[in-house]
Amino acid sequence: MRVLAPYLALYKRHKWLLSLGIILAIVTLLASIGLITLSGWFLSASAVAGFAGAYSFNYMLPAAGVRGAAITRTAGRYFERLVSHDATFRVLQHLRVFTFSKLLPLSPAGLARFRQGELLNRIVADVDTLDHLYLRVISPLISALVVILVVTFGLSFLDVTLALTLGGIMLLTLVALPPLFYRAGKPTGESLTRLRGEYRQQLTSWLHGQAELTIFGASTRYREQMEQTEMNWHDAQRRQSELTALSQALMLLMGATAVIVMLWMASGGVGSNMQPGPLIALFVFCALAAFEALAPVTAAFQHLGQVIASASRITELTTQQPEVTFPSASAAPPQHVSLILKDIGFSYPQQTQPALDNISLHINAGEHVAILGRTGCGKSTLLQLLTRAWDPQRGEVLLNQQPLSSFDEMTLRRSMSMVPQRVHLFSATLRDNLLLAAPHATDEALSAVLLRTGLDKLLEDGGLNSWLGEGGRQLSGGELRRLAIARALLHNAPLMLLDEPTEGLDATTEAQILDLLADVMRDKTVLMVTHRLRGLARFNQIIVMDNGQIIEQGNHAELLARQGRYYQFRQRL
Repeated sequence: MRVLAPYLALYKRHKWLLSLGIILAIVTLLASIGLITLSGWFLSASAVAGFAGAYSFNYMLPAAGVRGAAITRTAGRYFERLVSHDATFRVLQHLRVFTFSKLLPLSPAGLARFRQGELLNRIVADVDTLDHLYLRVISPLISALVVILVVTFGLSFLDVTLALTLGGIMLLTLVALPPLFYRAGKPTGESLTRLRGEYRQQLTSWLHGQAELTIFGASTRYREQMEQTEMNWHDAQRRQSELTALSQALMLLMGATAVIVMLWMASGGVGSNMQPGPLIALFVFCALAAFEALAPVTAAFQHLGQVIASASRITELTTQQPEVTFPSASAAPPQHVSLILKDIGFSYPQQTQPALDNISLHINAGEHVAILGRTGCGKSTLLQLLTRAWDPQRGEVLLNQQPLSSFDEMTLRRSMSMVPQRVHLFSATLRDNLLLAAPHATDEALSAVLLRTGLDKLLEDGGLNSWLGEGGRQLSGGELRRLAIARALLHNAPLMLLDEPTEGLDATTEAQILDLLADVMRDKTVLMVTHRLRGLARFNQIIVMDNGQIIEQGNHAELLARQGRYYQFRQRL
């Protein structure tokens, strides 16, 4: 239960709206009880009065009470649903923002051990599960308790013994059944949460790796594993449904017991009236209606185990400490950037082989550096250290003679533009995908950069309002690469970090992009990771890496004269 405390604190933001929802739920339940109780008494009293009592029996007042209770119940139910769900959705909105804000500083080091499907399941499904906490636990429990007190107090004006008996049976039901079904449903709820996460993770992995699984003949085995997880998930859902049915059956049994007890006790007299007549129906129907307030409570506590399991999974994410922290003080971004790397050493978690080992570099402001090497030699890792996705375990990185760790995150992000290997396309308009890099850019500036990067065809259909991603136009690998370059140009930072910027482009487009980069980055500091050797003569330095170390360094002419690794690369073309 303690794990729910941080999430209960979020309810304080909307305590008045949530409290109003509980009040409306109580009013609705009391109106429903009043309607059935008054109707039962009214019908019985009318039957007893008969035709002879047409002039002496007051039909109008009870009839008005029945109509008033019916209208109140209908209106109360509508506004209770409206207010409660609105408040719950607002709480979930804050919870999603809170969770995502905790995840951002963890990326990528703190999230490396979680798969994408697992993270998605925790952010979406586990957060959604927490809406049960208010709608199915807190509100029904408080409402039931208040209804027991009000019903007991109201009936005590007619007969204290009967009122206390009915109130005692209801209170006993409220105290005994929810903890019982919470303990019975906790293992099932935890299994549901775990299996749901496993299934979605396996499904996401299967969708992403379908081509590879088919090529290597593992698709059938992976499908069987996923189907087995699905069957286990269905079994857990079946067990929970059986518990729900059992809780409803016990609630009906307790309600029927209360009705029989009320009928037996009221038949002997109500208060001082030894011939109660219609008052018997009043107590019987009141017992029937009052147990309506208790019906959701036992089923709600079955979901509490699932809620606690989801809260624990979210807490596991949000309580992690970031591997990389930034100072809070902000400063103006520099106009020019120089870099110094001193004996950098870095290893990924749970990896024995170092990704970088004793890397030392001196890059002057405005200098262009190309980094070559086979896949896995540490080229991309070097760029990630410069963006502080990770911090080196050894050595130091200096930006303009200052430690990289001394820059706040906003200043550091404004100081550099990054073209990553994996470019994310958001399911949004073309304009939104570009404004990520320059939120205040005009439509003219966006159209101009698309034209310069050869993406002007994207403007043909809906212009900047064209929808990209899911439900819209998908981009090829080359188009994605040029979109990332367009974002980098819009960001217009003094340091450009390019990771395979021309990968996936044909020779003509590659030449155009390289000419464009050479033009717009003339006064910028540039580090470009590449496997392609076109245009390297333009760079001031060329670095060749292998096994996390720099094995060659110099300009184009010097490296060709040495006839080393760089020369061998050129000869293979």
